[in-house]
Amino acid sequence: MEFINKLKAKAKEDIKRIVLPEGLEERTLKAADIIIQENFAEVILIGNPEKIACEAKQFGLSNIDKATIVDPENHDKKEEYTNLLLELRKSKGLTREKAQELVENPLYLSTLMIKNGDADGEVAGAENSTGDVLRPAFQIVKTLPGISVVSGAFIMILPNDEFGENGTLVFADCAVHPNPTASELAEIAVVTGKTTKSIVGIEPRVAMLSFSTKGSAKHEMVDKVSEATKMAKEMDPALKIDGELQADAAIVEAIGSKKAPGSEIAGKANVLVFPTLETGNIAYKLVQRMAHAEAIGPVLQGMAAPINDLSRGCSVSDIVNLVAITCNQASGNV
Repeated sequence: MEFINKLKAKAKEDIKRIVLPEGLEERTLKAADIIIQENFAEVILIGNPEKIACEAKQFGLSNIDKATIVDPENHDKKEEYTNLLLELRKSKGLTREKAQELVENPLYLSTLMIKNGDADGEVAGAENSTGDVLRPAFQIVKTLPGISVVSGAFIMILPNDEFGENGTLVFADCAVHPNPTASELAEIAVVTGKTTKSIVGIEPRVAMLSFSTKGSAKHEMVDKVSEATKMAKEMDPALKIDGELQADAAIVEAIGSKKAPGSEIAGKANVLVFPTLETGNIAYKLVQRMAHAEAIGPVLQGMAAPINDLSRGCSVSDIVNLVAITCNQASGNV
Protein backbone atom coordinates (compact mmCIF):
# COMPACT_ATOMS: atom_id res chain seq x y z
CA MET A 1 0.00 0.00 0.00
CA GLU A 2 1.37 3.41 -1.00
CA PHE A 3 0.53 5.07 2.33
CA ILE A 4 2.34 2.46 4.42
CA ASN A 5 5.30 2.38 2.03
CA LYS A 6 5.73 6.12 2.51
CA LEU A 7 5.71 5.67 6.29
CA LYS A 8 8.32 2.92 6.06
CA ALA A 9 10.50 5.11 3.86
CA LYS A 10 10.28 7.95 6.40
CA ALA A 11 11.05 5.51 9.23
CA LYS A 12 14.24 4.41 7.45
CA GLU A 13 15.50 7.99 7.59
CA ASP A 14 15.57 7.90 11.39
CA ILE A 15 15.64 4.32 12.68
CA LYS A 16 13.84 3.89 16.01
CA ARG A 17 13.90 1.12 18.62
CA ILE A 18 10.45 -0.45 18.92
CA VAL A 19 9.75 -2.93 21.69
CA LEU A 20 7.34 -5.82 21.11
CA PRO A 21 6.52 -7.22 24.57
CA GLU A 22 4.60 -10.24 23.22
CA GLY A 23 7.80 -11.84 22.03
CA LEU A 24 6.51 -15.42 21.95
CA GLU A 25 3.28 -14.66 20.06
CA GLU A 26 3.29 -16.14 16.54
CA ARG A 27 2.03 -13.12 14.58
CA THR A 28 4.35 -10.81 16.51
CA LEU A 29 7.38 -12.96 15.70
CA LYS A 30 6.44 -13.13 12.03
CA ALA A 31 5.94 -9.36 11.94
CA ALA A 32 9.30 -8.83 13.65
CA ASP A 33 10.96 -10.99 11.00
CA ILE A 34 9.47 -8.82 8.23
CA ILE A 35 10.39 -5.55 9.97
CA ILE A 36 14.00 -6.67 10.40
CA GLN A 37 14.17 -7.77 6.76
CA GLU A 38 12.73 -4.46 5.55
CA ASN A 39 15.04 -2.58 7.94
CA PHE A 40 12.80 0.31 8.98
CA ALA A 41 13.08 -0.25 12.76
CA GLU A 42 15.28 -1.86 15.38
CA VAL A 43 13.18 -4.61 16.97
CA ILE A 44 13.31 -5.42 20.69
CA LEU A 45 11.52 -8.63 21.65
CA ILE A 46 10.65 -9.45 25.26
CA GLY A 47 10.70 -13.12 26.16
CA ASN A 48 12.88 -16.07 27.00
CA PRO A 49 15.66 -16.12 24.35
CA GLU A 50 15.71 -19.91 24.01
CA LYS A 51 11.93 -20.10 23.57
CA ILE A 52 11.97 -17.27 21.02
CA ALA A 53 14.73 -19.01 19.05
CA CYS A 54 12.76 -22.26 19.13
CA GLU A 55 9.57 -20.56 17.94
CA ALA A 56 11.43 -18.71 15.20
CA LYS A 57 12.90 -21.97 13.94
CA GLN A 58 9.49 -23.65 14.00
CA PHE A 59 7.97 -20.83 11.93
CA GLY A 60 10.92 -20.74 9.51
CA LEU A 61 11.94 -17.19 10.42
CA SER A 62 15.49 -16.28 9.43
CA ASN A 63 15.90 -12.75 10.81
CA ILE A 64 14.91 -13.03 14.47
CA ASP A 65 18.52 -13.47 15.58
CA LYS A 66 19.08 -9.84 14.52
CA ALA A 67 16.53 -8.59 17.09
CA THR A 68 17.49 -7.48 20.57
CA ILE A 69 15.94 -10.02 22.94
CA VAL A 70 15.32 -9.12 26.58
CA ASP A 71 14.53 -11.89 29.06
CA PRO A 72 12.07 -10.32 31.53
CA GLU A 73 13.31 -12.56 34.35
CA ASN A 74 17.04 -12.10 33.77
CA HIS A 75 18.64 -8.98 32.32
CA ASP A 76 21.26 -6.40 33.32
CA LYS A 77 18.85 -3.54 34.04
CA LYS A 78 16.35 -5.39 36.20
CA GLU A 79 17.36 -3.62 39.43
CA GLU A 80 17.56 -0.26 37.64
CA TYR A 81 14.02 -0.63 36.32
CA THR A 82 12.78 -1.77 39.73
CA ASN A 83 14.15 1.40 41.32
CA LEU A 84 12.66 3.53 38.54
CA LEU A 85 9.23 1.98 39.03
CA LEU A 86 9.46 2.46 42.81
CA GLU A 87 10.27 6.14 42.30
CA LEU A 88 7.43 6.65 39.83
CA ARG A 89 4.86 4.88 41.99
CA LYS A 90 6.05 5.73 45.51
CA SER A 91 3.05 7.99 46.12
CA LYS A 92 0.80 4.99 45.43
CA GLY A 93 2.45 2.89 48.14
CA LEU A 94 4.17 0.46 45.78
CA THR A 95 6.39 -1.99 47.67
CA ARG A 96 9.75 -3.27 46.44
CA GLU A 97 8.37 -6.81 46.35
CA LYS A 98 5.48 -5.74 44.10
CA ALA A 99 7.80 -3.63 41.93
CA GLN A 100 10.10 -6.62 41.39
CA GLU A 101 7.08 -8.66 40.32
CA LEU A 102 5.81 -5.99 37.91
CA VAL A 103 9.24 -5.52 36.29
CA GLU A 104 9.03 -9.14 35.11
CA ASN A 105 5.71 -8.38 33.39
CA PRO A 106 6.57 -7.72 29.72
CA LEU A 107 4.00 -4.91 29.42
CA TYR A 108 5.46 -3.07 32.42
CA LEU A 109 9.02 -3.84 31.35
CA SER A 110 8.46 -2.38 27.88
CA THR A 111 7.09 0.91 29.23
CA LEU A 112 9.95 1.14 31.73
CA MET A 113 12.40 0.69 28.86
CA ILE A 114 10.77 3.62 27.07
CA LYS A 115 10.73 5.78 30.20
CA ASN A 116 14.42 4.99 30.80
CA GLY A 117 15.39 5.87 27.23
CA ASP A 118 16.21 2.30 26.20
CA ALA A 119 13.40 2.09 23.60
CA ASP A 120 11.53 4.65 21.53
CA GLY A 121 8.09 3.09 21.22
CA GLU A 122 5.95 0.03 21.84
CA VAL A 123 3.39 -2.03 19.94
CA ALA A 124 1.35 -4.63 21.84
CA GLY A 125 -2.13 -6.09 22.09
CA ALA A 126 -1.99 -9.16 19.85
CA GLU A 127 -2.65 -11.29 22.92
CA ASN A 128 -3.38 -8.70 25.64
CA SER A 129 -6.45 -6.56 26.21
CA THR A 130 -6.41 -2.81 25.67
CA GLY A 131 -6.74 -2.29 29.42
CA ASP A 132 -3.68 -4.42 30.13
CA VAL A 133 -1.62 -2.60 27.48
CA LEU A 134 -2.64 0.88 28.61
CA ARG A 135 -2.46 0.42 32.39
CA PRO A 136 1.35 0.47 32.63
CA ALA A 137 1.48 3.16 29.93
CA PHE A 138 -0.71 5.47 32.02
CA GLN A 139 1.24 4.70 35.19
CA ILE A 140 4.76 5.03 33.76
CA VAL A 141 4.80 7.05 30.53
CA LYS A 142 1.66 9.12 31.18
CA THR A 143 0.04 11.68 28.87
CA LEU A 144 1.39 14.69 27.01
CA PRO A 145 1.45 18.02 28.87
CA GLY A 146 -1.94 19.69 28.62
CA ILE A 147 -3.66 16.49 27.49
CA SER A 148 -5.78 14.54 29.96
CA VAL A 149 -7.26 11.89 27.68
CA VAL A 150 -5.82 9.17 25.44
CA SER A 151 -7.74 8.33 22.29
CA GLY A 152 -7.44 6.00 19.33
CA ALA A 153 -7.61 7.10 15.70
CA PHE A 154 -8.11 4.89 12.67
CA ILE A 155 -6.85 5.88 9.24
CA MET A 156 -9.56 4.73 6.85
CA ILE A 157 -8.58 4.26 3.21
CA LEU A 158 -11.57 3.65 0.96
CA PRO A 159 -11.38 1.88 -2.42
CA ASN A 160 -12.74 5.01 -4.15
CA ASP A 161 -11.91 8.69 -3.77
CA GLU A 162 -15.43 10.03 -3.32
CA PHE A 163 -15.10 10.93 0.37
CA GLY A 164 -12.54 12.67 2.55
CA GLU A 165 -9.15 13.41 1.01
CA ASN A 166 -9.16 11.29 -2.15
CA GLY A 167 -10.74 8.43 -0.21
CA THR A 168 -8.73 8.86 3.00
CA LEU A 169 -10.38 9.81 6.29
CA VAL A 170 -9.37 9.69 9.95
CA PHE A 171 -11.88 8.48 12.57
CA ALA A 172 -11.58 9.11 16.33
CA ASP A 173 -12.07 8.05 19.08
CA CYS A 174 -12.68 4.45 18.07
CA ALA A 175 -10.62 2.61 20.67
CA VAL A 176 -10.23 4.05 24.16
CA HIS A 177 -12.58 6.53 25.89
CA PRO A 178 -16.23 5.38 26.25
CA ASN A 179 -17.96 8.71 26.89
CA PRO A 180 -15.70 11.79 26.80
CA THR A 181 -16.78 15.07 28.32
CA ALA A 182 -16.95 18.19 26.17
CA SER A 183 -13.40 19.21 27.18
CA GLU A 184 -12.08 15.69 26.55
CA LEU A 185 -13.81 15.57 23.17
CA ALA A 186 -12.16 18.88 22.30
CA GLU A 187 -8.74 17.42 23.19
CA ILE A 188 -9.48 14.38 21.01
CA ALA A 189 -10.35 16.67 18.10
CA VAL A 190 -7.13 18.69 18.44
CA VAL A 191 -4.77 15.70 18.70
CA THR A 192 -6.56 13.91 15.86
CA GLY A 193 -5.99 16.95 13.69
CA LYS A 194 -2.29 16.75 14.50
CA THR A 195 -2.20 13.02 13.73
CA THR A 196 -3.90 13.67 10.41
CA LYS A 197 -1.42 16.35 9.40
CA SER A 198 1.71 14.61 10.62
CA ILE A 199 1.10 10.93 9.87
CA VAL A 200 -1.37 11.03 6.97
CA GLY A 201 0.17 14.16 5.47
CA ILE A 202 -3.06 16.02 4.74
CA GLU A 203 -4.49 19.27 6.08
CA PRO A 204 -7.22 18.29 8.57
CA ARG A 205 -10.80 19.39 8.12
CA VAL A 206 -12.50 18.21 11.30
CA ALA A 207 -16.20 17.45 11.63
CA MET A 208 -17.60 17.02 15.15
CA LEU A 209 -20.33 14.46 14.58
CA SER A 210 -23.78 14.26 16.16
CA PHE A 211 -27.33 13.25 15.30
CA SER A 212 -27.98 16.98 14.87
CA THR A 213 -26.69 19.59 12.42
CA LYS A 214 -26.43 23.15 13.71
CA GLY A 215 -29.25 22.86 16.23
CA SER A 216 -31.66 20.71 14.20
CA ALA A 217 -32.19 18.63 17.34
CA LYS A 218 -32.07 19.49 21.03
CA HIS A 219 -30.40 17.13 23.51
CA GLU A 220 -27.61 17.17 26.08
CA MET A 221 -25.51 14.98 23.76
CA VAL A 222 -25.85 17.62 21.05
CA ASP A 223 -24.88 20.33 23.53
CA LYS A 224 -21.75 18.35 24.43
CA VAL A 225 -20.58 18.25 20.80
CA SER A 226 -21.37 21.91 20.22
CA GLU A 227 -19.46 22.92 23.35
CA ALA A 228 -16.53 20.65 22.43
CA THR A 229 -16.31 22.36 19.04
CA LYS A 230 -16.02 25.78 20.66
CA MET A 231 -13.39 24.52 23.11
CA ALA A 232 -11.32 22.89 20.36
CA LYS A 233 -11.28 26.20 18.45
CA GLU A 234 -9.95 27.91 21.56
CA MET A 235 -7.30 25.21 22.09
CA ASP A 236 -6.10 25.40 18.47
CA PRO A 237 -7.36 28.51 16.65
CA ALA A 238 -5.65 27.40 13.42
CA LEU A 239 -7.55 24.09 13.28
CA LYS A 240 -10.25 23.89 10.62
CA ILE A 241 -13.19 22.44 12.55
CA ASP A 242 -16.98 22.67 12.64
CA GLY A 243 -19.85 21.06 14.50
CA GLU A 244 -22.20 19.79 15.38
CA LEU A 245 -22.72 18.00 12.06
CA GLN A 246 -24.56 14.87 11.03
CA ALA A 247 -22.41 12.35 9.18
CA ASP A 248 -23.98 12.98 5.77
CA ALA A 249 -23.65 16.74 6.21
CA ALA A 250 -19.98 16.23 7.05
CA ILE A 251 -18.95 14.16 4.04
CA VAL A 252 -21.49 14.79 1.24
CA GLU A 253 -21.04 18.23 -0.29
CA ALA A 254 -24.58 18.58 -1.64
CA ILE A 255 -26.06 17.77 1.78
CA GLY A 256 -23.51 19.83 3.70
CA SER A 257 -24.24 22.94 1.66
CA LYS A 258 -27.97 22.61 2.45
CA LYS A 259 -27.75 21.72 6.12
CA ALA A 260 -24.80 23.97 7.04
CA PRO A 261 -24.48 26.71 4.41
CA GLY A 262 -21.30 28.71 4.70
CA SER A 263 -19.39 26.02 6.58
CA GLU A 264 -15.85 25.36 5.31
CA ILE A 265 -16.04 21.83 6.71
CA ALA A 266 -19.55 20.57 5.86
CA GLY A 267 -19.37 18.21 2.88
CA LYS A 268 -15.56 18.38 2.86
CA ALA A 269 -14.51 16.74 6.14
CA ASN A 270 -11.56 14.35 6.16
CA VAL A 271 -11.54 13.90 9.95
CA LEU A 272 -14.60 12.57 11.76
CA VAL A 273 -14.69 12.93 15.55
CA PHE A 274 -17.40 10.80 17.13
CA PRO A 275 -19.25 11.82 20.30
CA THR A 276 -18.69 8.48 22.05
CA LEU A 277 -16.50 5.40 21.70
CA GLU A 278 -19.63 3.36 20.97
CA THR A 279 -20.47 5.36 17.84
CA GLY A 280 -16.86 5.57 16.66
CA ASN A 281 -16.12 1.88 17.06
CA ILE A 282 -19.34 0.82 15.34
CA ALA A 283 -18.78 3.26 12.47
CA TYR A 284 -15.21 2.24 11.66
CA LYS A 285 -16.08 -1.47 11.69
CA LEU A 286 -19.09 -0.92 9.41
CA VAL A 287 -17.03 1.13 6.95
CA GLN A 288 -14.22 -1.41 7.08
CA ARG A 289 -16.47 -4.39 6.39
CA MET A 290 -19.26 -2.97 4.22
CA ALA A 291 -17.28 -0.39 2.23
CA HIS A 292 -14.17 -2.63 2.09
CA ALA A 293 -12.02 0.14 3.55
CA GLU A 294 -8.51 -0.47 4.85
CA ALA A 295 -8.57 0.41 8.57
CA ILE A 296 -5.07 1.24 9.83
CA GLY A 297 -4.71 1.57 13.59
CA PRO A 298 -5.69 2.33 16.18
CA VAL A 299 -3.06 5.03 16.48
CA LEU A 300 -3.02 5.97 20.16
CA GLN A 301 -2.98 9.73 20.68
CA GLY A 302 -2.14 11.77 23.75
CA MET A 303 0.58 9.58 25.29
CA ALA A 304 3.93 11.17 26.18
CA ALA A 305 5.63 8.45 24.12
CA PRO A 306 4.33 6.31 21.22
CA ILE A 307 2.61 3.25 22.65
CA ASN A 308 0.13 1.58 20.32
CA ASP A 309 -2.46 -1.08 20.99
CA LEU A 310 -3.41 -3.80 18.51
CA SER A 311 -6.67 -5.67 18.18
CA ARG A 312 -6.34 -9.25 19.39
CA GLY A 313 -7.72 -10.23 15.98
CA CYS A 314 -4.88 -8.44 14.18
CA SER A 315 -2.96 -9.87 11.26
CA VAL A 316 0.81 -9.96 10.77
CA SER A 317 0.55 -7.04 8.34
CA ASP A 318 -1.45 -5.05 10.93
CA ILE A 319 1.50 -5.35 13.33
CA VAL A 320 4.04 -4.40 10.68
CA ASN A 321 1.95 -1.36 9.68
CA LEU A 322 1.45 -0.17 13.25
CA VAL A 323 5.19 -0.46 13.93
CA ALA A 324 5.80 1.80 10.90
CA ILE A 325 3.36 4.35 12.33
CA THR A 326 4.97 4.08 15.77
CA CYS A 327 8.40 4.76 14.26
CA ASN A 328 7.06 7.95 12.69
CA GLN A 329 5.49 9.04 15.98
CA ALA A 330 8.82 8.45 17.73
CA SER A 331 10.63 10.51 15.10
CA GLY A 332 8.42 13.49 15.82
CA ASN A 333 6.43 13.12 12.64
CA VAL A 334 3.33 13.22 14.85
